[in-house]
Amino acid sequence: MKLINPLLILRILSAILLIETISYLFCLPVAYIYNESPSPFIWSAVITILLSAESYFASREADTKKFSSRDGYLAVTLSWVVFSLLGTLPYLLSGTIPSFIDAFFESTSGFSTTGSSILKDVEILPYSILFWRSLTHWIGGIGIIVLVIIILPSLRVTGYQLFSLESSLKEKIHPKTKAIGFRILFIYLGLTLAEIVLLNVGDMTLFDSICHSFGTIATGGFSTKNNSLMFYSSYSQYIVMIFMFLAGTSQVIYYYLFKLNFKKVRQNEELWFYIVVAVMAGSIATIILLVNSTRTFEESFRDGFFQIISIMTCTGFASADYILWPVTAVLLIFLMMFSGGSTGSTSGGIKMARHLIVLKNIKNIFMKLNHPKSISFIKLNGKSVAENTNISILSFVVLYLFLFVLGTIIVVVTGVDPVTASSSVATCMAGIGPGLGTVGPMSNFAHMPEVSKVVLSMLMILGRLEIITVFTIFTRTFWKL
Repeated sequence: MKLINPLLILRILSAILLIETISYLFCLPVAYIYNESPSPFIWSAVITILLSAESYFASREADTKKFSSRDGYLAVTLSWVVFSLLGTLPYLLSGTIPSFIDAFFESTSGFSTTGSSILKDVEILPYSILFWRSLTHWIGGIGIIVLVIIILPSLRVTGYQLFSLESSLKEKIHPKTKAIGFRILFIYLGLTLAEIVLLNVGDMTLFDSICHSFGTIATGGFSTKNNSLMFYSSYSQYIVMIFMFLAGTSQVIYYYLFKLNFKKVRQNEELWFYIVVAVMAGSIATIILLVNSTRTFEESFRDGFFQIISIMTCTGFASADYILWPVTAVLLIFLMMFSGGSTGSTSGGIKMARHLIVLKNIKNIFMKLNHPKSISFIKLNGKSVAENTNISILSFVVLYLFLFVLGTIIVVVTGVDPVTASSSVATCMAGIGPGLGTVGPMSNFAHMPEVSKVVLSMLMILGRLEIITVFTIFTRTFWKL
C-alpha cells in the first residue's frame, strides 16, 4: 500500500498548469488593444504548457481509482504553491517586478485573493499586467480545484472530498462534484457580469469595471488606482460595497435561492449572524466617524460601512484612509480582521460559522455551570454538530490565533514595528490586503524585509487553504502507513 499516489498528484498538477496557460492567453487581447508587448504572456504560456505536457505524459499510468484523502491534501497544497510560483512569470518577464521574492508575494497575494501589494505605483503598470493582477484574484476566488474538476471530469476523485478541502464547513449542495463546480461557476460568473455592468454605468471605464469586479467577487482587493476606491464616485463605492457583501455570502445561499428553497435560506444561522455582525460593526463605525469628524451622515455611513464590509469579507478595497480615523475605529477595523465572511464564499479569515460555534460553546459552558446535570448539544442550522466537528472547529480557531502570534513574533524579529507586524500577519492570514501602521490602505508592502515577505506569502497560502489542510502534510501520521 502506497502512502500517496505521486502519478495521480502529477496528473492534477498538469491540469492546474493547463488552466494557468489558458489564463495567460486571456491577457493577450488586452495587450493587443492597448498596443503593449504580448511576449511576457506568450513566453509564460509556452513555459507553463511545456511543464503541463511533461507532467501529463509522466502521469499517463496514474490509477485514478486509488485517490485517497492524503492525495487530496497534498494535491490541493501543491496546486496553490505551483500556481503562485508560475504566476510570477508575467511580472518577471515584463520587468514590472524584477525581484523574484516580490513577484512571488504579488502572485501569491493575487491567487490567494489577499490583495496585499509590493507595488508602489500601480497606475504606471501596463494594462495587460494590471489585468493579469486582477485575473489572478478571479481565478483564485473560484478555486483552482473546482476548475480542475470541471476540466478533468474523467479524474475519478470522490466528488465532495477534494472540493471540501478548502473549507471544513461547506454545506453539501449536490452529490456530484462536477455539478457543484458548474453551479458555483454559474453563480460566480453571474455576480461578476452584474457588477461589471453596474460599475460601467457609473464613472468606471470598461477595463476598470472588469478589474474591480474581478477583485470584488473574488474578495481580493487589487485596484487599478493607487488610492483604490477613493478615486471613484460614491455611486461606484456603493456598488462595490453591495457586491463585497454578496461575495462574502455563502454560495450555498445563492444555490438555494436559485432553487427557490427559501426555507433553507431562512434556516441558515450563519447568514443571519453575518448580516447582524455587518450591521452592528458598520453602525458603530458610522457613529464613531459622525461624532469624531466633520463628515456628514452620508459620508460617515458610506465610509464606515464600506471599510467594515471590506475588512470582514476580506476584500481589502479602501474608500478612505482608515489609519487617520479615531483610535476606537482603528481598533474596530483590527478586530474585524479576524471575522471573515461566510463559509462557502470566496472570503478568508476564521469565518462566521466558526465564530458562531465558538459562541454556542461558551453559552453551553455557562449553562452547565448553572445546570451541571443538563445535557445539551451544539446545533447549527437546526442540526446537531458532531463532537469531532466541534473539536475540529475549536482547534482551528486556537491554531489560527497561535499562528497569528507566532507570525507576528517572526515578523517583529525581522525589524518591523509591532503594529505593522501584527496587522500584516492578520491581514495576510485572512486574505484581506491592507493592514495598519506602515502597511495601511494608502501604503504597500514594498519596504518589508524579504524574510517577512516570504513568511507573509506562506501565511497567505496557509490562510487560503484553511491552515489544517497544509498542516496535515507536516504531521508524522500523514507519512505513516
